[in-house]
Amino acid sequence: MPTERYFTAVTRARDAVLPRAAQDRLMTPGALLVGFLLVHVGFLIFALIVSLQGNAFSDTNIYRAWAEAGFDDRNIAYGPSPWVYPVLAQIPMGLAGIAGPGPYFFLWVLIIAVLNAVAMGKLTDWGRNRAALPAGWWWLVFILLMGWLGFARVDGLTAPLVLLGLVYGVSRPFVASAILSLATWIKVWPAAVVIALLTAARRRGAVLLAGILVTLFAVAAAFVSGSPRQIADFMTQQGDRGMQLEATFSTPWLWLSVLGVGDSRMYMNTDINSMQVSGPGSDVMSRLMQPLFVVAAVVVVVLIARGLRRGVHAGALDRTALFLAGSLTMVTAFIVFNKVGSPQFMVWLGPVIAVGLVHNWKVWRTPAFLAVLIAIATFFVYPLFYTALSHNNPVMAGVLTLRNLLLVVLLWWSARGLYRLGSAGPAGSAAKGGPVAGPHA
Repeated sequence: MPTERYFTAVTRARDAVLPRAAQDRLMTPGALLVGFLLVHVGFLIFALIVSLQGNAFSDTNIYRAWAEAGFDDRNIAYGPSPWVYPVLAQIPMGLAGIAGPGPYFFLWVLIIAVLNAVAMGKLTDWGRNRAALPAGWWWLVFILLMGWLGFARVDGLTAPLVLLGLVYGVSRPFVASAILSLATWIKVWPAAVVIALLTAARRRGAVLLAGILVTLFAVAAAFVSGSPRQIADFMTQQGDRGMQLEATFSTPWLWLSVLGVGDSRMYMNTDINSMQVSGPGSDVMSRLMQPLFVVAAVVVVVLIARGLRRGVHAGALDRTALFLAGSLTMVTAFIVFNKVGSPQFMVWLGPVIAVGLVHNWKVWRTPAFLAVLIAIATFFVYPLFYTALSHNNPVMAGVLTLRNLLLVVLLWWSARGLYRLGSAGPAGSAAKGGPVAGPHA
């Protein structure tokens, strides 16, 4: 197979650059711990320097302003409302401001670092699962590539929570659903994994019960904050927004703007602090994105249910393989069929692929490689050359287009693998290269 030959060549190149003894030393719990500390202490030092100057960074400036205003729209002079996020996002945002505005950014990064540490520990069984160490290294590299998109945005805070939910998975559906539902009430995207869990798990009642309990907690939090009527605002406040510049489906209008076709242009939507595209047909596409998004999610659910039904019938069902494959397909669909398309959305890929690598390294290395390429391209788009991109630079438009094509390839790979799980038993799926089972997680 071409893919197999490619990875064989990569392995040989790695062995030529890094001696086997050095590779063995890296694949130890101590080495992974050192790597984890180096990456996270580096981000913490930068955050401390910025905080000592009285500043925040990137979106944490907005979070800090919301916390200072008590998350009350009446106290916010300009910018987006805090209710663009689900209500439980106010807890970590408020916690980072517990010592006042000065150390806000440092405390925010510290919260994420602690959550990442817990997630890494669970992923590797606190270093006891040596087979999981390569997956731990991959996730650490992915965190580093994502940079401040992970450490200065809510997405980076929810990513380790999703990883924890994925590790508990179908073996402990109540715990998994509770963690994933909590993450969903902070930022909506973990709902993708909740849907996959609800479809694949044997004990769906436990999944639903945990989700209901967490939702009741969120409602109670809204009452405590004095804004129960705004609890569902996150589902409506962005419904009328246009096509964001970086979104996959915005690519044609990106190039129409670059080429100066008609009245096509890029513009800043100051109400939500978002760069958007406009041109012939963009309004129609913007309205179509929501139903397309729903259709994509339904198709993924059908694929998971198909795999579940056929696996039970064949007596060769691996619910963990089905759950992980469904999660990656659903998460990628949430990105591809999203008219927002912010660069931090790429953070969503890391947790699913990291847990997939523990489950079956040989199969999941393909999406792991694609995700690294996506992360590198995203890094060039933001933060390096976003200004050039937003001023119609054709080179950066090409980089963004490549990134979006890679996302489509990843969606195709994951959907194909999910389909194959419903077409054959584990052995047959493995032969075809689908995301199949290792031991149950």
